[in-house]
Amino acid sequence: MTVEGSGSARRTPRHVACVMDGNGRWAARRSLPRTSGHLAAETTVIDVIEAARTAGVQWLSLYAFSTENWQRPSTEVDFLMRLVRRVVRKHAALLHARGIRCRFLGVADPRIPPALARDFADLMTLTGENRGMTLTVAFDHGGRRDIVAAARSLIRSGMPAEAVDERSFAAHLPFPDTPDVDLVIRTSGEQRISNFMLWQVAYAEWMFPPVLWPDFRAPHFVECLRAYQQRDRRFGGVAPDANGERRP
Repeated sequence: MTVEGSGSARRTPRHVACVMDGNGRWAARRSLPRTSGHLAAETTVIDVIEAARTAGVQWLSLYAFSTENWQRPSTEVDFLMRLVRRVVRKHAALLHARGIRCRFLGVADPRIPPALARDFADLMTLTGENRGMTLTVAFDHGGRRDIVAAARSLIRSGMPAEAVDERSFAAHLPFPDTPDVDLVIRTSGEQRISNFMLWQVAYAEWMFPPVLWPDFRAPHFVECLRAYQQRDRRFGGVAPDANGERRP
């Protein structure tokens, strides 16, 4: 699978992030429990990982569980913990064989089962030397929490206030080598940031396909990449005119 079009290799987003939204509504439309939607989402996750890798995306981030998701019913949270552990164990060998480096962003809450935390650590160790695409799974993640933690780290470092700039601040974020997100895809049509990688998505392009996450597949992902290629990313500037000059 390739992303076709003029200059497609140059225009392929380096870092794509997905807010995997719509599992509950997918199940409700079928008169199924919410857990059925989470189960159905596994196929989409693997499909999107493969699509991103094939398209040449270097960094893929998936929003799996937020700090706010702890407020859900305990039965659903417990199910998600068991499901994620099963998925990690089931696909670890495949991810490693594909040369994908895996990371888990968050994983700070003591309510995370120790066995799941060990599986996360084991997968990061297994794939740590891989040099293919980097897959970051945001689990027990909150963008505000990351920013607060970075500020505390800066204070503890003793850096003078006048010396703090965006570069030095970003160096104190989790996984500071992570590049800014170029494209965020939020499925199900909802248009919210939901506390996701707030620092990294500052200048990202956003797309909100109406497809619910369990129905989202590689062709949908590629369609989003193609739409991204048509965007004019100005980063606060203005588009050049026909002569290639920036208009005032």
